[in-house]
Amino acid sequence: MPAPPETDVPAPVEVDHRLTLRGFWGALPGPGRWLLSTTAVSTLGRGMTLPFTVIYMHEVRGAPLGVAGLLMGLLGLVAVVVTAPVGILTDRLGARPVVIAGLLAQVLGAVVMAFATTVPTLALAVGLLGVSFGIGWPAFNAMIASIVSGRLRTQYFGVNFALVNLGIGLGGVVSGFLADVERPGTFTAIFLVDAGCVLVPVALLLGPLRAVAGRPEAAAAGEAPGSGYLAILRRPSVLWITALTFLSSFVGYGQMEAGFPAFARQVSEVSTRTIGLAFAANTAVIVLLQFLVLRRIDGHRRTRVFLVLVALWVAAWSLLGATGLVAGTLAAAAGVVVFHVLFGLGETMLQPTVPAIVNDLASDRDRGRYNAVSAMAFQVGAITAPVTAGWLLDRRMAGVFVGMLVVCLGLVALLALALERVVPPAANGVRGHDTPVAVPATR
Repeated sequence: MPAPPETDVPAPVEVDHRLTLRGFWGALPGPGRWLLSTTAVSTLGRGMTLPFTVIYMHEVRGAPLGVAGLLMGLLGLVAVVVTAPVGILTDRLGARPVVIAGLLAQVLGAVVMAFATTVPTLALAVGLLGVSFGIGWPAFNAMIASIVSGRLRTQYFGVNFALVNLGIGLGGVVSGFLADVERPGTFTAIFLVDAGCVLVPVALLLGPLRAVAGRPEAAAAGEAPGSGYLAILRRPSVLWITALTFLSSFVGYGQMEAGFPAFARQVSEVSTRTIGLAFAANTAVIVLLQFLVLRRIDGHRRTRVFLVLVALWVAAWSLLGATGLVAGTLAAAAGVVVFHVLFGLGETMLQPTVPAIVNDLASDRDRGRYNAVSAMAFQVGAITAPVTAGWLLDRRMAGVFVGMLVVCLGLVALLALALERVVPPAANGVRGHDTPVAVPATR
């Protein structure tokens, strides 16, 4: 990629940090510390509303269950539609103002949802939330990448993921005690708390971080401008990482939120309490082990780390499939919980690798579009997964369902090996090719 134009900003300083919590925190530039310190708080409200949105629309506001499902589908559709324009806006305006717009859309969506009493109003709230989700991935990841680089970028994405899970997990626990379908005001309260939590990063970006991730510098004479989407997708490394992201989402998050609960209830025949315990175990594994995993994978090729993830997820889905043979027993319940332990351990390897590869492939002038391509692949995988799971499990094809996921994970492994052949060493986390840890320029 072209070298950045010379400016009066001091050259980035490489930080030789040990991979410990203290070393990681000490190596972070000030803006990185500000952002990371508010992650759990800003996602706490989302965790409070996430488990109860459909219940709220159906049991509290009276929307038919089918309509509530369509509204949740609308959220994902809106997110997909806005992702490509968001990537372009991020590269033209800078990540910070786009992130602020997305956060404000989430605040407004949560407030509208809190007081919505009709389906059209619920649809408006869901649309605003869809806009915020569509903005969130490409713009926020681009902003992180403008603040940290090299090994520190990998670590930041991993630690941020753990803190997101911590906030969502705690939020779910709190709202589980507060929400009561017989008292609509409790749901209004948790949606308003969600809006309030999101205002924390908004204040941060308007205050201490108002100078980061601004408009990228214009291309100097003789330098190529940022690439368009077609040019980006023609790069073999981008093509492989995009396909890998889609399949990882399809067999991972998309099935975890839809295929796993349906399989656990219909095939494994476990209680809803067991399913809740499994999700709690997943959150605990991510929060407690993420940094340990970062220490273990530090210095290893990111594509090889992905192969370990594949092995963990193959074991997880195979174990879940085996619970169908002992349905309704204590062994089935234990298998369902262990599934999420293995799955969560795999997640700790996914988050530090894919976003880091994508942002190491990008330049400052097309970083938003690179992240938009990755976000689009993830969202399409998350949307198609529930449809596939529902179709197969509704026809009692549980064995085919698990077999399909194992085959897809085999394809993920092949894609990781194909990516390794074409991705630059620095983007694959190879030691000695690290880009320096940079203090972001103020514009």
